[in-house]
Amino acid sequence: MNVLVTAGPTREAIDPVRFVSNRSSGRMGYALAAAARRAGHAVRLVSGPVALDPPPGVRLVRVVSAADMLAAVEQNLPWCDLLVMAAAVADWRPKHPAAHKLKKADGPPVIEWEPAPDILAAIAPRKKSSQVFCGFAAETRALAREAKRKLREKHLDVIAANDVSRSDRGFDSDRNELAVFFAGGPVRRIPLARKSVCAARLISWLEKIAAKKK
Repeated sequence: MNVLVTAGPTREAIDPVRFVSNRSSGRMGYALAAAARRAGHAVRLVSGPVALDPPPGVRLVRVVSAADMLAAVEQNLPWCDLLVMAAAVADWRPKHPAAHKLKKADGPPVIEWEPAPDILAAIAPRKKSSQVFCGFAAETRALAREAKRKLREKHLDVIAANDVSRSDRGFDSDRNELAVFFAGGPVRRIPLARKSVCAARLISWLEKIAAKKK
């Protein structure tokens, strides 16, 4: 099976030296890529800026912005059987990034924002019936409600939701706890464990869904 994984944060430029981003470390996505490779699959990893080494045997595609990530996913989408969108993609970006470094003496800048590309919304029309799409929902409240909404609105087969409000799991942690929602199916839970353990279990569930579509 060909597996495409996205991981890490994106960065949206404010000026040539500043950007807006988030706390994602990329560890969950990298763990998923490693788990898929250990399971014998061909894996491509589209990664935002992180301080991690790529898993052995995984083809790494480095990107920076949400637009960069969308382009990389679109390029690799026809190749993949399974897409796992574990990246924490920016929702908003400065509409007009400054061409030069903003100076403190000029006072606080007024930034006009615009939506960053919604990758899953953009690629949903191109999804083949044989492909499996799995998204992630990083939330601080209403975890189940938001996960079910994204599962439905983004036309996903599966979504893994995690609480990122706690310091011992989720963003910038080696551990995670997932509530996994399946389209037309039950909710399964992966209790707090190392991200490598969570990844292996999630990949095994996704393998079964992919097998049914063949």
